[in-house]
Amino acid sequence: MTYVLHGDVGSGAAPVEMALAEAGQVPEWRLVPLEGDHQLAPAYRAINPMGRLPTLVLPDGTLVTESLACLLTVADLHPEAALLPPPGETARAVALRWMALLAGEFYPHVTRADYPERFGSDPAIRDIAVDMGRDTLRVIEAHAGLTGDPAAPFLLGARFSVADIYLAVLSRWMGGRRWAPANLPRTEVLARAVAARPAIAPLWRKHRLDPD
Repeated sequence: MTYVLHGDVGSGAAPVEMALAEAGQVPEWRLVPLEGDHQLAPAYRAINPMGRLPTLVLPDGTLVTESLACLLTVADLHPEAALLPPPGETARAVALRWMALLAGEFYPHVTRADYPERFGSDPAIRDIAVDMGRDTLRVIEAHAGLTGDPAAPFLLGARFSVADIYLAVLSRWMGGRRWAPANLPRTEVLARAVAARPAIAPLWRKHRLDPD
């Protein structure tokens, strides 16, 4: 049995598919269209009760939800791919710090921006969510130690990790395909370095992460 990845183009399945590609794995793709709220259908919620994308099914049948958990699981199951520093290295803590911030602070604002009607009738909900999400990205830009040096563009300098995939993809959300290049120059260097990786480049295009 191979990996099975439930998702849609441009969804939270994108960084997981990229991490799998870096590990030499091609998952079976199960389309769950975001348009029409198919992720809220009873059949899908039977495997992901939160009704969100992605859901990753491991080769042994284990279900993993939440993009952060999926990325960490892929990294742990494929240590040969060096997608995270091993336990005990402080560099691992640095990578996890920024991944946790993205998952805990940035991601909820994406949900509010994409589905403001779920949070009330105030027409400002979406704009507030976008502003707050971008504030999180500004914190990473200012404090994560990004150099903007193409020779060492990543959150761990020259050392690539799944944290870079996560930041690169999420920086494109909520209008970020145009906003990030103009406002987050060091993050943009990181994103371009991620997008240029041979295993990721075709998936970057598949998930339409460049400006229109």
